[in-house]
Amino acid sequence: MNTPLAEALSAVLLAAVLAWAVVRPFGWPEAALAVPAAGVVVATGAISLDHARAEAERLGPVVGFLAAVLVLAHFCDVEGLFRACGAWMARWAAGRPVRLLTAVFALASAITAVLSLDATIVLLTPVVFATAARGGVRPKPHVYACTHLSNTASLLLPVSNLTNLLAFAASGLSFTRFAGLMALPWLAAIGVEYLVFRRFFARDLAAAAPAGQDPGEAPRLPLFALVTVGCTLAGFVVASAFGVDPAWAAAAGALVLAGRALLRREAGVPDVVRAAAPAFLAFVLALGVVVRAVVDNGLAGALAHVLPAGTGLPALLGIAALAAVLANVINNLPAVLVLLPLAAPSGPGAVLAVLLGVNIGPNLTYAGSLATLLWRRIVHQHDHGVDLGEFTRLGLLAVPCCLAVAVVALWGSLQVL
Repeated sequence: MNTPLAEALSAVLLAAVLAWAVVRPFGWPEAALAVPAAGVVVATGAISLDHARAEAERLGPVVGFLAAVLVLAHFCDVEGLFRACGAWMARWAAGRPVRLLTAVFALASAITAVLSLDATIVLLTPVVFATAARGGVRPKPHVYACTHLSNTASLLLPVSNLTNLLAFAASGLSFTRFAGLMALPWLAAIGVEYLVFRRFFARDLAAAAPAGQDPGEAPRLPLFALVTVGCTLAGFVVASAFGVDPAWAAAAGALVLAGRALLRREAGVPDVVRAAAPAFLAFVLALGVVVRAVVDNGLAGALAHVLPAGTGLPALLGIAALAAVLANVINNLPAVLVLLPLAAPSGPGAVLAVLLGVNIGPNLTYAGSLATLLWRRIVHQHDHGVDLGEFTRLGLLAVPCCLAVAVVALWGSLQVL
């Protein structure tokens, strides 16, 4: 296939795959179009079989890691971790909206960092709805916090986001050094988000809850789940120190919790398989192949001309801004797949700047990340409308501020560490 035709075909197929992921017609999974699209780019020669195989091999460990983290998060929910979180939030907030927002920020940030953004979207968001209803407060600020923090608070650890796993593999950093460099940007971005939310939702947060609301029973902490998660995190650090893929630690944690649920007959083997989201994993692999076809047929060359080189503060700001824009144009997962090979030669600082852009940037539009699309679906299931104008105004306030502060914090971390 000649280059212009291959470029056009791969671009059209990428657009179709992303549009399908946004709309999901007939409720079919994202992989329903992504897998055939990957087959088409290989069959037509838009991407060579060797390049497609290389991309699948590169993404294979990342996909395995993602599957283990999804299973771990699901069985933390089975153990009652998220119900305990909701009860704790309700009792601590005692019907005061500002205190509830603070609790949501704290829990969503921790859950996103440790159990990934999918846990915050899928498992914590319904709990936040129930907690707000129990406390008699307006749910909007707290529910919006879930989607913003699923993106912004996913900066800290390699396990927090699929984009992080990809950046971690490209950066050459150890688990602990990655976390050390991202700790300050993570805290700075969350702090700015909190200030923006306090101002943007001032009217909702000022509305007093009716008196006499029941805060619910005292939470029962699922100690087994907490200990397992703690040991899994320690396993990440130890595995990284000895040059072992941290995916093995994630698999061990998932195996412990899933095995306990199986032994106690709280779940069956099909439940474990569903928790790993095999259709979504297939989508990630297929999307990687389609994106590689787009990259091979001209996109990489075009972006190479505009991507700043180096790791000085102006360069990091430019890299992060370009990554944020691209994430909102083609979704953050394809954006990180495209930009990482271009940024990696400049060193870990440039790779982490890309990560800041593709993680914080998607808070600007619905299509910026799959997590936001999933959040919108969950919100509608709870009969709570999301106004596009309001969502965008909040994003326009939060994203530039968070991104700028986080990049400066990253630059400072690179100087010190």
